[in-house]
Amino acid sequence: MPLDPQIRALLDKGAGVPATHTLPVAAARAQYEARIALMAPAADIAGVREETIDGPGGPLRIRLYTPHGTGHFPLLVFFHGSGFVLCSLDTHDGMCRNLCAGARCLVASVDYRLAPEHKFPAGIEDCLRATRWAAAHAAALNADATHIAVAGDSAGGNMAAVTALRVRDEGGPVLCGQLLLYPVTDYHTPGTPSYEQNAEGYGLTRDTMKWFWAHYLNDASEGAHPHAAPLRAPDLSGLPPALVVTAEYDPLRDEGEAYAEKLKAAGVPTTLRRYDGVNHGFMFWVGVVAKAGAAMDEACAWLRGVFAGPR
Repeated sequence: MPLDPQIRALLDKGAGVPATHTLPVAAARAQYEARIALMAPAADIAGVREETIDGPGGPLRIRLYTPHGTGHFPLLVFFHGSGFVLCSLDTHDGMCRNLCAGARCLVASVDYRLAPEHKFPAGIEDCLRATRWAAAHAAALNADATHIAVAGDSAGGNMAAVTALRVRDEGGPVLCGQLLLYPVTDYHTPGTPSYEQNAEGYGLTRDTMKWFWAHYLNDASEGAHPHAAPLRAPDLSGLPPALVVTAEYDPLRDEGEAYAEKLKAAGVPTTLRRYDGVNHGFMFWVGVVAKAGAAMDEACAWLRGVFAGPR
């Protein structure tokens, strides 16, 4: 379908902004942080605080979002995008508040190490450590250790998918769901039709994805590793139920949908939802773009469903 007019308006506002892949990393990070001022106010929640834990590479920050009500709350461990290189706890603060309020769960947002300073698999190691820490300390966090899910957008969706794989293969905690928002699931080569169809003009570009991968991996050969590209994992059976959200005008659309289909083929209960007319990253714009609000509502309803399962 045609590009959503609300998305077109946002893209028009960004016309003339330098493409991410043309910038030094520090400048690209500053450009993404500047988006925070453009976002709509997020949902009201009971409180936010931070913990610092011992991570694989040093102190690891985790920001904790608590919903209104009385616990113990279901627990969502969240990993932010973008591209393993950019963004932060702050860029995704609104998204975490919306998930916290809408799913009525405690959200633990993980400040994992970024590339190129910390290449693959440093960020993945942080995400796994944080997930295990949150599960082990659930009672102290006023959370329910029997109802834990992982979530992330874009590269964070990659981190969530890989964390689910690793806890299956390397031992706990048991997860009840994985929420993958327009996830990175494969290396950019050989690519997919959506990499060609949406190569440029819709925010995230094919060249920016190549820039991200070049910063993230130590060597291109790592792009075949299932902990970098979970679509290449030989076996997806035994993973937790998934909701995979994709966007029509996204270079990553096809790999996200291929991952959902591979999960289904492996017997994993999986819901695939493509939002037409929107681009990669559209869920940042809850309160600005109507379809972003609809997607957030659907994600939260799905989380409430998996959290309501047997203890």
